[in-house]
Amino acid sequence: MEEPIATDSNDTTNRPPRILIVEPNRSYCSVLARRISEGGYRVATASGAQAALAELNRLHIDLVLAELRMAGTGGAELAAMVREDAVHRHIPVMLITGRSEPSTPVRAYEAGADDVILKPFHFEVLLARIGRRLESARALQALRDDNAVLDARVVTRAIELGEVRDRLKASEAERQRLAALIPPAA
Repeated sequence: MEEPIATDSNDTTNRPPRILIVEPNRSYCSVLARRISEGGYRVATASGAQAALAELNRLHIDLVLAELRMAGTGGAELAAMVREDAVHRHIPVMLITGRSEPSTPVRAYEAGADDVILKPFHFEVLLARIGRRLESARALQALRDDNAVLDARVVTRAIELGEVRDRLKASEAERQRLAALIPPAA
């Protein structure tokens, strides 16, 4: 569920990042949504992994914050699904868990999660971690964009070089043809 926005939902130029909260517990989801929106972020919510995937395809999402342990498809599986999706694999995925045993976060990281947050946590720390993840994602996107520009330049230069080679070959062939027409000087 998304708060209503009057402008185009695909225009993300000057808008705060959108966080998708995936939490089956409605009251806890409401608390998370309220606190994160108070931190300056737009919020979308989903009650489970399948609803989260639908939201990812419907809206521009900048970060997924999901409960690790959910009935059916859990947060680790959701992270794996996001990583396998070519369109969404760059979106940071942070998981929240109440378990402190090391195998739980390890499983989440192995599935592709960027961060695992243990409960209880301070919302200020959560907001700082979200901000840091978003900044890292922005930096990576800038690198991807720069690489795409450089790749396009390389392709353009390769085409131009091929055209210059063709003209040089044609010029050399014309030079040889003209040289054959001129008798050698004695």
